[in-house]
Amino acid sequence: MHIWFDLSNSPHINMFGAMIRDLGREHEVVITCRPLANTVDLLDLHRFEYTVVGVHYGGKLQAKLLGYPVRVMQLRNFLAKKKVDVAISQSSFHSPVVAKMLGVRSIYMNDNEHAMGNIPSFLCADKIMVPEFLAMAKLQRQWANPRKVQHYPGVKEGIYLWDLADRLAQAAPARDRSHESRRVVYIRPEPWTAQYYKGSRNFMDELLLGMQDRVDIVLLPRGKDQAVHYQQPKFHGIRVVTTAIDIADIAPDCDLFIGAGGTMTREMAVLGIPTISVYQDALLDVDRYLMEIGAFQHMPSLTASQALHFLKSTSQQPANRALLKKGKEAYELVKTEILKG
Repeated sequence: MHIWFDLSNSPHINMFGAMIRDLGREHEVVITCRPLANTVDLLDLHRFEYTVVGVHYGGKLQAKLLGYPVRVMQLRNFLAKKKVDVAISQSSFHSPVVAKMLGVRSIYMNDNEHAMGNIPSFLCADKIMVPEFLAMAKLQRQWANPRKVQHYPGVKEGIYLWDLADRLAQAAPARDRSHESRRVVYIRPEPWTAQYYKGSRNFMDELLLGMQDRVDIVLLPRGKDQAVHYQQPKFHGIRVVTTAIDIADIAPDCDLFIGAGGTMTREMAVLGIPTISVYQDALLDVDRYLMEIGAFQHMPSLTASQALHFLKSTSQQPANRALLKKGKEAYELVKTEILKG
């Protein structure tokens, strides 16, 4: 079987990495990507063979709309001779459309009910896989056919973190470093170029400036422009990561994770890292779900003093075993769906 993965954003490499290796033992795997965030760097880090198809068209809606059919046709032309049997993607708005054009069975996964790209994807996909808590009514508002929809257990992060959590626990048990004078805080800023994000930009600057002399800050920018912003002299002492970095390297080193939404915030929460979301826009259902079970806190107006107090009063916990168990079940469910004839 020839299986096509379109990895259109950096979180998708971690999400599908183990599955690609697993399926690649007996099947041919084709990987396409686009140069967004750390996608290409992470593919190189994981030593995957891939082809970059198209470009990212930035944060402006008009540019995204104009660029969308361009990448669809670029992917169609690239895959026309690949004899693909099934397409699988997470939030790739191009993949189901291209698969439909090629007459290829497609599986579309998504956990963001605010993404307008779901509409063409839901219409064209043969199977729509979403988390168990995402209501059918919200999917139908984006034209999803209920007969196509399959809910999987837990959250998408569990699909790959169940394996990583075990490896991390064996390599380095959770540490309580509350007695140390310099704690390590990882920060993931807001998604400047995401279609769904309508919140403020650079709103974390004051928070960073208030913490930079009290803790060791590692900033994980979402792109080159954001990295340049945080490399200004006023952010002295803050380590800005400009290359790909794996979850397995972040989690053991992180005393507190502060994220402006996104997959990485949820990853840290599932792994038991003390986590605060400062997301400024309407929360996704997945975030509400994780908040309800106490996986992280949502403090959109977080101040430096609040963050430092939270850091002092908390410590790393074991990974959420219930979510990881569901994640393993979801992994097998997705894999089974891919291999259907």
